[in-house]
Amino acid sequence: MLLMKNIFFCAFLCLCCMSTVLGREVIAFNEGWEFKKGPFPIDVMRADSLCQGQWERVTLPHTWNANDMQVRANAFYQGVAYYRKSCFFPAEWKRKRLFLRFEGVGSCCEVYVNGKFVGTHCGAYSAFAVEIQGEVKFGQANEIVVKADNSERPDVIPVNHNLFGVYGGIYRPVTLIITEPIYIAVTDHASPGVYITQKEVSQKSAEVSVKVKLNNATLQPEPVVLENTIYDQSGRQVCTQCKTVMLSPQGMQSFVSEFKIKHPHLWHGRRDPYLYKVSTRLYRNGELADEVNQPLGLRKYEVIAGKGFYLNGECYPMYGVTRHQDWWQLGSALKNVHHDADLDMVMDIGATTVRFAHYQQSDYIYSRCDSLGLIVWAEIPFVNRVTGQEWENAHSQLRELIRQSFNHPSIYVWGLHNEVYQPHSYTAQLTRSLHDLAKTEDPDRYTVSVNGYGYMEHPVNMMADIQGMNRYFGWYEKKIKDIDSWVENLEKNYPTQKLMLTEYGADANLNHQTEFLGESLNWTKEFYPETFQTKMHEYQWSVIEKHPYIIASYLWNMFDFACPMWERGGVPARNMKGLVTFDREVKKDAYYWYKANWTINPVLYLTQRRNMDRETRETCITVYSNIGLPTLSLNGRILKNVRQGYTKVHYIFDEVILDEGENVVRAIVIGKNGEEYTDEVRWQYKGEKQRLVDSKENKNSHSGF
Repeated sequence: MLLMKNIFFCAFLCLCCMSTVLGREVIAFNEGWEFKKGPFPIDVMRADSLCQGQWERVTLPHTWNANDMQVRANAFYQGVAYYRKSCFFPAEWKRKRLFLRFEGVGSCCEVYVNGKFVGTHCGAYSAFAVEIQGEVKFGQANEIVVKADNSERPDVIPVNHNLFGVYGGIYRPVTLIITEPIYIAVTDHASPGVYITQKEVSQKSAEVSVKVKLNNATLQPEPVVLENTIYDQSGRQVCTQCKTVMLSPQGMQSFVSEFKIKHPHLWHGRRDPYLYKVSTRLYRNGELADEVNQPLGLRKYEVIAGKGFYLNGECYPMYGVTRHQDWWQLGSALKNVHHDADLDMVMDIGATTVRFAHYQQSDYIYSRCDSLGLIVWAEIPFVNRVTGQEWENAHSQLRELIRQSFNHPSIYVWGLHNEVYQPHSYTAQLTRSLHDLAKTEDPDRYTVSVNGYGYMEHPVNMMADIQGMNRYFGWYEKKIKDIDSWVENLEKNYPTQKLMLTEYGADANLNHQTEFLGESLNWTKEFYPETFQTKMHEYQWSVIEKHPYIIASYLWNMFDFACPMWERGGVPARNMKGLVTFDREVKKDAYYWYKANWTINPVLYLTQRRNMDRETRETCITVYSNIGLPTLSLNGRILKNVRQGYTKVHYIFDEVILDEGENVVRAIVIGKNGEEYTDEVRWQYKGEKQRLVDSKENKNSHSGF
């Protein structure tokens, strides 16, 4: 009965679309799926009857690891599961082309239509498209079956789940794409089939090239008209070009149109994320056969060693955060509302650039970064380990990332690997080959590779345009303030190298608080105080902002995330280096540190608000204020002993004596226009407490885990 309801639903959907099918139609294909998780004694494709009555109805996006990957270390299901969907395709579609585009399936999958194999894909984070035309029964019910498998494989990156989990399932949307027999390419690695490049961009002019890939699924050469038009943000036509081409039925063919735009409105990051639109239209016999629209943001990126990052010829601050895509109790099966919520916080904190680590993320989030003005680092999941068997898949995933994301103006760099080392020779060769592939696919963007060692001479370094280094001073290595000597030595010895600080941070469990802090913390123990994370970020950001040699910095991480092989810090399966908790409910103290330093929006914030049970009577109080010197009171008494901290927004009140019992700390700033800003915390003091500083220094460089 359930299958019949699905059939009728899909038939209704398809028939509703028939009247509007002119050229291309893109239909959401996320409803009416059924799901069955393994393990299976035999292949379900050959023993479907064994699972009758055992299927669960689901709506995409969906993952089977939303819970088990997040609550217990090394106790999640990795293996095979099946999805199926019944759908009616009208007979009128027999003369069209039909494709299914999967935006993300974790991590390897096979697609079947009516029991016939139509395509496969390996890579959890990139999209893929399969043509299903040849196996569809028109005017009848059809069964779509997808086999998904998130097991570790030595030939598919990432090769393990050590740093983050590969959520199983069809965890991103699926679309049904219907085209005419002559169409803009759909199966060019699931790209839009349109590639926009720009040269010589300035306020005076910009050169734009539009390459379009076309397919002819008829058996005869066909004359078609290819039209490319550029519109400004108001919808006004800026320029257009039409050409008649004879389209062969053999193979995919490319055609290029060239434009020169005078006095362009430039895309300038968060200050002015101005977007044009490129409309590509294909006409056959005078009728519209296909149309694809893509964004165009005219900008010029430049990285200058020792000086920083330049956007359109101006030095541009690269205030960076990183983002994992998973949420508490949702896993990676997110909707656009969840992506928007994350980006709202990224914008609120004042970030200007975001690293989407360590893999390709949703189509939607790249588009939103285009419109918000966030500058993006996009990368592939070549991370943590090598096996010697991932060469082809790493190349495939990089090619997919670039072609699928080519037109997003927000992307400035392609990430090739993160903390991958042994064997050195193989890893270096693979990284160099990936760099060459990136430059072949996209000569105009930078590449970056990342290590966890702090020196340039490492044999895996210098294989990309930019060298990234992950440094966790005070956490995995050395002491908090050792960041000073590290960057100064690099500046002195390697002034011509392009360097980014690509990760830094410390875990913070909100239930762990203390005033007793050293210059390093023993991360191998279970005590991960928020106060240490705050201390680390306060100092290290103050150093970063003084050194333009660090082209960009990316704090690790914007959000806590699942790390299913870990058992650390009192919370299983969790990396707690985020500035925001996994459920997105609590912003840690360090969040407001960056917001005060990075934004012009008013910030007044008292730290240690969760460290309520005070350990010492004499203490200091820290206030972040970007609106001037705060007035601070304790139980109504005005405190005077204040000094400037590491940056201009950092105020420290020393030698504060707490009262027995409750202590109300209140900060006030009167703004320039007379507005009153306040913040308040309440502490309890019930006598002196004795606690040893939980400190242990690793004198070796962090190499990655």
